[in-house]
Amino acid sequence: MQARELQPEPNRPDVVSIAQLIGLASTYLPEAEIRRVREAYKFSDVAHLGQFRATGEPYVTHPIAVAELCASWRLDSQAIQAALLHDVMEDSGTTKEDLIERFGGSVADLVDGLSKLDKMEFSSREEAQAENFRKMLLAMARDLRVILVKLADRLHNMRTLDIMSPAKKRRIALETLEIYAPIAHRLGLNEIFRELQELSFQHAYPMRYEVLKKAVLAARGNRREVVGKILEAVEKCLGDANIECQVYGREKALYGIYRKMIEKRLSFSQVLDVYGFRVVVKDMPGCYMAMGMLHQLFKPVPGKFKDYIAIPKLNGYQSLHTTLLGPYGTPVEFQIRTEEMHQVAEKGVASHWLYKGEGEALNTIQTQTHRLLQSLLDIQNQTGDSAEFLEHIKVDLFPDAVYVFTPNGKIMSLPRGATVVDFAYAVHTDVGNHCVAARVNQVIEPLRTILKSGDVVEIITAPHSRPNPVWLGFVRSGKARSEIRHYLKSMNLEETVRLGSRLLEQALEADQIKLDNLSNEVWDRLQKDSQVSTRDELLADIGAGRRVAPVVARRVLIAMGRADARVDAPSSGNVGEARAPIMIHGGEGMSVQRAPCCLPIPGDNIIGYLRKGSGLIIHTDECETARKQIRKEPERWTDVQWSPEITRPFDVNVDLQAVNEKGALATIAATLSDAGANITNLTMSDETPYRKLLHFTIQVTDRVHLARILMALRRLEYVERVTRVKGRAFAKARLPVADTTTH
Repeated sequence: MQARELQPEPNRPDVVSIAQLIGLASTYLPEAEIRRVREAYKFSDVAHLGQFRATGEPYVTHPIAVAELCASWRLDSQAIQAALLHDVMEDSGTTKEDLIERFGGSVADLVDGLSKLDKMEFSSREEAQAENFRKMLLAMARDLRVILVKLADRLHNMRTLDIMSPAKKRRIALETLEIYAPIAHRLGLNEIFRELQELSFQHAYPMRYEVLKKAVLAARGNRREVVGKILEAVEKCLGDANIECQVYGREKALYGIYRKMIEKRLSFSQVLDVYGFRVVVKDMPGCYMAMGMLHQLFKPVPGKFKDYIAIPKLNGYQSLHTTLLGPYGTPVEFQIRTEEMHQVAEKGVASHWLYKGEGEALNTIQTQTHRLLQSLLDIQNQTGDSAEFLEHIKVDLFPDAVYVFTPNGKIMSLPRGATVVDFAYAVHTDVGNHCVAARVNQVIEPLRTILKSGDVVEIITAPHSRPNPVWLGFVRSGKARSEIRHYLKSMNLEETVRLGSRLLEQALEADQIKLDNLSNEVWDRLQKDSQVSTRDELLADIGAGRRVAPVVARRVLIAMGRADARVDAPSSGNVGEARAPIMIHGGEGMSVQRAPCCLPIPGDNIIGYLRKGSGLIIHTDECETARKQIRKEPERWTDVQWSPEITRPFDVNVDLQAVNEKGALATIAATLSDAGANITNLTMSDETPYRKLLHFTIQVTDRVHLARILMALRRLEYVERVTRVKGRAFAKARLPVADTTTH
């Protein structure tokens, strides 16, 4: 057994040389990846040429230091490239398209997720902070490496904060303490969490930090004797029991001591447990054996035992925690864990890269992290105002776990606010897909019931029950949300096959071939040439845009033995050729979507674009985005037309400028209702103190219906001008002078 006392680690020196980064990355990355890292460094060096940090160092030393932190976690080369490039979009005018061309889409997405929204105008620093953080959340939900690189960036900035003004140091330190340190903690990155807390405490409250630091240094000598006695006693006790382990003594962080003093209103002399001890054993049974021996050696403090091995924290952390009364009646905290648990406890989600393939805990940590990221997205989806969003982040960002039981007594860990549906999917996907209700503590409850710790839950299923899209409105866990979406997506397969069949039928019309008349031999050869296993798979690929119908039509001709057929010369594909258009009914589901750039409605002249993986995208024929794309990929465009029998209403965006008078909004809403328009969204902004700009999303049946609505609104005395706005960004659009009426 090995025992040693650990002192707090000093801040590590910053890397200012690319050679040190390359040396570290070369220990685990192949030469081809190292070349890409070098290329990213050269690009970053040129982009930041002539730029300097406040410390006077060349600016490129900062991205190098961030990249070295990422390399110390053994992140892949894409993450290290993103670390080296993370400021080039902000500081050098480099665009995302430039990065895609040079380094690929994955690296560009990472850099884009890390870049601030400096080009946007915000009314306050808090709003800018909230919007930046919102963007980062969306990016990290797609790729966890975004937050790891961001934390490395923030850690290096905190290490080099001394040169800043006191006001700026305090602002950055408090932001780190309130947002970034808790994220590191919830991801299990405890080393980073502790260092961010210490640095934040040092810069936010410098005088308190220095006073407490001197007090700890002065007390260290007096307490060293106590620590030595405890280490000696523990070493002998566990050695006599033949428990193979390592014992570490550690001094608690200054910020942890400070928080205890504040929360419990204690003076420094009253804070007794300044030291803690960690026992690392060989296996899980050894944890409980070691705890039993320690409880015989020193008396345990009642109520101070926690078993995070049986019930791990949401971030994957596992340990036994117990507080004992040591020599002289001093309370001493012990953490007992295995080496694998120790790796997860210190490195958290980064251990996925550091220790790939070493144990079940490391394999499940990505799932646990995904649940956390999904809960963050739930917060941002439910909040519109930036200031309110920031408050939610500070107060409600990191939900506590709730622990519920199956009828057999198995403990399930779920995020706070989890419902019966979350529990059902945590048990098994099939249970979630077929659940209809539940018995919670022997009482029948509906699916949206929110669970509490200690509830005993039994799921009631029915064979014909299926996931409902409404469930997405109240489930909290990532597993439930992803499984529901996956099921709903699979239901779209049938309609995608139908769309593919229509597209292929249309492409074959020029050669007077009917799809139903193709023989099985032709289909077999077509499937073989297209490298698919079934007919539906081929048609679904066409309907989803993964294959172009005219090209597949050429393959049909080849399979039929037509000598004039060439795969690279589609018979059609240019918009406007004489052929029957595809009829759009509005009920095609996800296989047919309206383009967000122009949001066509029935009555608009339309054209269709077969986008890879997304099915058929409908544009207006005057859409500038569509016209540019037609020149690039003419073979992916096809004629479409609204059906005379439209099956549903369509959203359309309307901007309205009104006089700010009492009753104006109520009158406008009543007019819309009388005109048969359903309001699905409404936001507003101030034009002047006397005028409001209202942004409506309303549902209409066609252009004629919309025209009647706009005419009715223009007759109102409150309304000064009103217009349809095409595209999703209508809330930021300027009202055009044309096509408006001023009273």
